[in-house]
Parts: sequence; C-alpha cells; structure tokens
Amino acid sequence: MTMPEPSAPRRGRTGRRTAFALALLAIVVCGVGLTLRTAAAHADEHPAGALVALLALGCAGAAGLRGRHRLRGAFGATAGWRGDRAAPAPEAVPPVDYTAMDAAEFERAIADLCARDGCTDVQVVGGAGDLGADVLATTPDGRRLVVQCKRYGPDHKVGSQDLQRFGGTCFTIHGAHIAALVTTSDFTGPALEYAARGGILCLDARALAAWSDGGAPPPWRQGGGAEGAERGGLAPGAYS
Repeated sequence: MTMPEPSAPRRGRTGRRTAFALALLAIVVCGVGLTLRTAAAHADEHPAGALVALLALGCAGAAGLRGRHRLRGAFGATAGWRGDRAAPAPEAVPPVDYTAMDAAEFERAIADLCARDGCTDVQVVGGAGDLGADVLATTPDGRRLVVQCKRYGPDHKVGSQDLQRFGGTCFTIHGAHIAALVTTSDFTGPALEYAARGGILCLDARALAAWSDGGAPPPWRQGGGAEGAERGGLAPGAYS
C-alpha cells in the first residue's frame, strides 16, 4: 500500500495562505486610495468626515502591515519547503581500492596522499636502482620522508628481509628523518620487530585505508624515524 507524501498538504496550505495574503493586500491598497480621495475632496466642507477618514486610513494601514507580514511568512514557508525538497543528499565517497592498482599506480597514489596532507617536493622515484625508496617528500615541518611501497596480495605479507633491505638504505643513503613502509597487505612478526628496532613506520592495509579516508593522521605525525630510533624505546611497528 502506497502512503501519501506528508509534504503535499503542507504545500496546499501554504498556497492558500499566499493567495489570501495577496487578496487582503490588494483590498487594503484599494481602500487606502479611495479613502484618501474622499478625504481630500471634502476636507474643507466636512472636517469631521475628514477626521473619520483619517482614522479609517490608520486602521487600513495597520491591516496592511499585518497582511504584509503574513505574505512574507507565506513566501518564507514556501521557499523553505522548496529548499528542503531541492537539497541533494550527500553522496558517500567510495574507499580507494589500492589492491586494484599496479605497482607504479600504487606508488603514485601514496605520493598523492603525501601531497594532499601538506608535503612538498614530492617525488616518485621507484624503479630499477631506487635503492629501496619509492616516494621522497618533505613533510610540512621540514623533515625528509622516505617511503617504500609494497603492493602485495592479502596472502603475501611483508617479511623481515623486506624491512632489512629498506632499513639498510632509507637513513644512510636517502637521509630519511622519517622512514615508512606502506603495503596493501600485512607484516610478519619478525618484520615488525625489526621495524621497531630500526625506527621504521609500518602501515598495513587497514592503516593505509584509515590514512586515505582521513581517519588517521599521516605517517609523519605518528612518531618514529631516525630521531626516535636514536632515543631508544621506540616501537613504531604496524599502524592498523
């Protein structure tokens, strides 16, 4: 059974109020004009009549003001109803499917996230001879960010050997203040242990999705890096 739309009676009532207010305003205007003409024609001969006409004019003016307020209210209600009906519903932004990208597209997407969140001098440098760096950037507070991107499937975790190769170049060769390894998969336990000792941030698939959707801060605001490794006690591990 189809139920009638609840907004239809409201629109009808609003239209009747608008028509009534317009008619009332027209009557008031005509009455004021007639009264003024009569008062002007007989003011010298009938002073009392002119006084009565002025009183009538005052009453008509008050009625006209009330009609004007009603008209304005009716138009406002109509505009509000139309605005409610015309407002489009916000569309949900679908999450980015990083697993559907190839390696080059994934590196470009990570670089775009860095630029979106305020990094400058963002470069995609992945490829043969990159020595472990796929994205280079300068964070908003001036630190050098070095990112390695691993677009792996859900059954292929980033292992300790991956972290060791990256850890051997990110600080000494690329001069990283912050080193991060971002993957579409997950990390093994030994990989996270090495990252904690070496001061490398690890972002798995869930952490990447949270960063991409704005639900988590970017890696350079999550701690870690060369300075943290020197202080000791640092365990960046996986942000997920």
